[in-house]
Amino acid sequence: MTQTVLITGGSRGIGRATARLLGERGWSVGVNYAQNRRAAEETVAEVERAGGRALPIAGDVANEADVIAMFDAVVREFGRLDALVNNAGIVAPSMPLADMDLTRLTRMFNVNVLGAYLCAREAARRMSTDRGGAGGVIVNVSSAAARLGSPNEYVDYAGSKGAVDTMTLGLAKELGPRGVRVNAVRPGLIDTEIHASGGKPERAAQLGATTPLGRPGSADEVAQTIVWLLSDAASYVTGALLDVAGGR
Repeated sequence: MTQTVLITGGSRGIGRATARLLGERGWSVGVNYAQNRRAAEETVAEVERAGGRALPIAGDVANEADVIAMFDAVVREFGRLDALVNNAGIVAPSMPLADMDLTRLTRMFNVNVLGAYLCAREAARRMSTDRGGAGGVIVNVSSAAARLGSPNEYVDYAGSKGAVDTMTLGLAKELGPRGVRVNAVRPGLIDTEIHASGGKPERAAQLGATTPLGRPGSADEVAQTIVWLLSDAASYVTGALLDVAGGR
């Protein structure tokens, strides 16, 4: 039976790489995006070329009505939900906390924390065996920043990912008896567009050279880890925070 996944923030970077890899394995993929429909449609095309099915789904993860509609769209289109890749997230320009305004902080936590919680909640409602679901898997995309703190750069982003780690640990214990595994990947310096959105497009290349492996990682390398966690090969893995950070 074809497996179905919703990937939030699926139009670029790690989300797109994960969608493409799951397409190669024959999955049906809901590709959530916030604004850039063209990018989401490109992801859909890549999934379909790889052999899967896909659907672009607009929605702001910080908006409860949007989140509910996203999950409904996946089930309506594909008939089931087996997994969530809780990937949508933002970063803002690098600066110390003392210079951050309330607008920035509110948006950061609304997207990265509230959004992640809302999406995990909706996945739990649909997949938990005690609510009529067939079980499933949630993979949260956290960050090595959660343990490094990102001083003088993104302390707010790091804190938001710390919340994702804590949710992962608690939800794994909550949902394990209900047929749902919950894990997180914590990417390090990955060569994606998120660094440019934070004002430092060369950050991954520059700092990646300082890691034990001597280079930044790729979105595909993170996607391989996510896909493994989604698979039966990881059937006894839950509550794990898995670093994909080159030893940093």
